[in-house]
Amino acid sequence: MPSGRSRREREAKVHVRTWNKFPGDAAGYIRRYIMCGIVGYVGNKEAAEFLLEGLSKLEYRGYDSAGIAVYDGSEIRVEKSVGRLSSLRDKIANHVPTGTIGIGHTRWATHGRPSDRNAHPHTDCSGDFVIVHNGIIENYLPLKEELIEKGHAFKSDTDSEVVAHLLEEVYNGDFVASVREVLCRIEGSYSLVFMSRRDPGTLLATKQDNPLVIGIGEGENFIASDIPAIIARTRRTYILNDGELAVVTKDSIKISNREGDSITKKVFEVNWNAEAAEKGGYEHFMLKEIHEQPKAVRDTMSQRIAKDGKTIVMDELKWDKAYLSVFNKIYIVACGTAYHAGLVGKYYIERFVRVPVEVDVASEFRYRLPIIDENTLIIVVSQSGETSDTLAALKEAKRLGAKSLALTNVVGSSIAREADQVLYTWAGPEIAVASTKAYTTQIILFFMLAVYMAEIKETLGAAVVADLIEKLQQIPAQISETLSDVEPIKTFAKQYGFNEDVFYIGRLLDYDVALEGALKLKEISYIHAEAYAAGELKHGTLALIVEGVPVIALATQKSVYEKTLSNIKEVKARDAVVIGIASADNTDLDKYVDHVIHVPETDELLIPLLTVVPLQLLAYYAAITRGCDVDKPRNLAKSVTVE
Repeated sequence: MPSGRSRREREAKVHVRTWNKFPGDAAGYIRRYIMCGIVGYVGNKEAAEFLLEGLSKLEYRGYDSAGIAVYDGSEIRVEKSVGRLSSLRDKIANHVPTGTIGIGHTRWATHGRPSDRNAHPHTDCSGDFVIVHNGIIENYLPLKEELIEKGHAFKSDTDSEVVAHLLEEVYNGDFVASVREVLCRIEGSYSLVFMSRRDPGTLLATKQDNPLVIGIGEGENFIASDIPAIIARTRRTYILNDGELAVVTKDSIKISNREGDSITKKVFEVNWNAEAAEKGGYEHFMLKEIHEQPKAVRDTMSQRIAKDGKTIVMDELKWDKAYLSVFNKIYIVACGTAYHAGLVGKYYIERFVRVPVEVDVASEFRYRLPIIDENTLIIVVSQSGETSDTLAALKEAKRLGAKSLALTNVVGSSIAREADQVLYTWAGPEIAVASTKAYTTQIILFFMLAVYMAEIKETLGAAVVADLIEKLQQIPAQISETLSDVEPIKTFAKQYGFNEDVFYIGRLLDYDVALEGALKLKEISYIHAEAYAAGELKHGTLALIVEGVPVIALATQKSVYEKTLSNIKEVKARDAVVIGIASADNTDLDKYVDHVIHVPETDELLIPLLTVVPLQLLAYYAAITRGCDVDKPRNLAKSVTVE
């Protein structure tokens, strides 16, 4: 050990922080959720085989670098490489580490640029300890400075490496006790897995704000950031909660809380198969997930429509008129695509329930001192259920007295556990960075929730509700119909995919969908794309419309159709190329635009579920035209928020 100082001396130098004194977000601490991928294996088989297999299922979480560490019976061998997992595979092709216990990591960079030296796993000076980390150690700099003073030599620029050196510094012969001491001293968000040459049959795993699951095997056990990494090996899992520490050997999993008390965990059985996390014959996960939308929507609707087909049933909530009458305001809080779904949700709730709704970007919500009390309902939306900004907003709203409801796709996620009540979308695993089926299932759930609330408050007549539900049940088949002919969309993508600017316009719900369409295009094709409320063109945006620039015009909202048509004429007068999106019963629009994409006829309130599909496909094929990596767009990772 680099320092011969006593523990008392070390404790005097290094700030000690007890488990139960983690400050909450309300106290001003920033929580960040960084998407890196973690795997661990202990058993009787070669660890490297699973580590590489598991990392391949988690590469969507980060692909700046990858690495594995395997104990070979005498030493911990670490192999890592900048770039994608394929680079690591190539590097170790002829000398794969051997051993039956190991950990692995795929990185999305936060502290320290992508490089071999900054790739995980990280070791201490002695090589006795190795760690992988997902998150940010907020107090790493003072810890690093003190450890350097004590003689520790750091090899990377990351915040994570400090954990390995701190473990070396405090190690007292008891692996578990020493890790607990480390956890008392670090601040921030993390999933962490520890391996030690001094305790060679044990992995330790813990989390704070970032996800971690334990896979239960026979004579072997697994650790991963997400279920796709382990589902080919086991369906039986433990979902770790914040502050829990798992001691994992090949024959046992022992879990304790922050105080060291044993915890009996309920086994979570994964109910989807391994193939669901694979591409299923599609070239990209994104395309697969676009085509999964009819099933995802149908599954989300399932069990929530009464047998007579005339009412919405939400047994998860069991709300009544007295409960709803308390709320004089509703907040919808989310990020990215989920935020766009929230905009549609606002329209539904205000239209059906006649309660004011405010939609807020989660990263802004806490900092503007929102006016919230016990008469407020906050609805948070997150596909993963782990989005840090959304989780922090939820906690702050609850602190101020609001009741809370979560819309999420992941059972047992942090947001699901934190909210008072949960409505799950049953979209299945979404692997592509660009979210598609999560969006449509969120909209379905918002629509059903709004109708459910309206039934309770009696703001919609029974006949209206029955008619809406009848049309709702047709949506999965109509999405399938929309997906049946993609050739025109491929053609448009080839024609206009190399334009550097694309504009989207629409009114009412069309504008909300336009925002999502623009986001899809920019995040996977890298085209500058912006969406505008069509009526705002003359307030500045029209100056950007020049000859040949593509404009995607959504024109499905009948109450404002003539006004939208006027806006289309404005951009055509400036020689824009206009692609119109319209309902199948619209035979008029083709007179005013260059191309028309029709979607099946339905109620204009439900048509966002159909109009978004060609926009998703247009973004996809534009990215293909430009040679972009669709599933792994540059600088992005799945469900990431960084402040």
